[in-house]
Amino acid sequence: MAATDDPTTGVVLAVCAATDDVILDKIGASGIDKRPLAGRIAVGELGLVPDHVVDTKHHGGIEQAVYAYSEREALRWADELGRELPPGWFGENLRIDGLPITDAAVGERWAIGDDGLVVETTIPRAPCRTFAAWAEEEKWVKRFLERGDTGSYLRVVTPGSVGAGDAVRVVHRPDHLVTVRDLVTGAEADADALTTLLTYEDLGPKVRREASRKLAHA
Repeated sequence: MAATDDPTTGVVLAVCAATDDVILDKIGASGIDKRPLAGRIAVGELGLVPDHVVDTKHHGGIEQAVYAYSEREALRWADELGRELPPGWFGENLRIDGLPITDAAVGERWAIGDDGLVVETTIPRAPCRTFAAWAEEEKWVKRFLERGDTGSYLRVVTPGSVGAGDAVRVVHRPDHLVTVRDLVTGAEADADALTTLLTYEDLGPKVRREASRKLAHA
């Protein structure tokens, strides 16, 4: 559950997008190979304007418009795997430091930079065989889920632009205390908190689906 003393500010270390497909063995084309971009990048309802999504069935869309990953969580993985994991390696659009990402409350809203961009946390990233092929690490999907450092997908509340160095400020934190991580761990999530979350009428369908699933196992 989210702690009441969680930081409320962070910084965007890098803004990343896939401008070309990468071909993975036994997978084919994928947009997972995201690289840092220079300058300010426009962000619309469906995410970073230059970003390329190949698998539109499982990626992209309003509730998964932008994917954020924590620098601190990336460093934990880098230490375990014994190699550098630069911005974009997790397929993320935003590498952010100083602010809880996986441990953000579901429905938390962030103002990013000074161009009006506001985003809202939705669901955790579900690792797939494409991610496993990209990582080239043994039992990667299982390990990624067990640790639970999944990062968070974001819905774009107000379009704007984003650039490296932008401040990230929490402008709204709901009081249900269900975090993005709780939608992964499930059994550790408090049933009362999940029930409260599900009373929110403006939940997106994917958030409601994930919360309902975890409540069934809580």
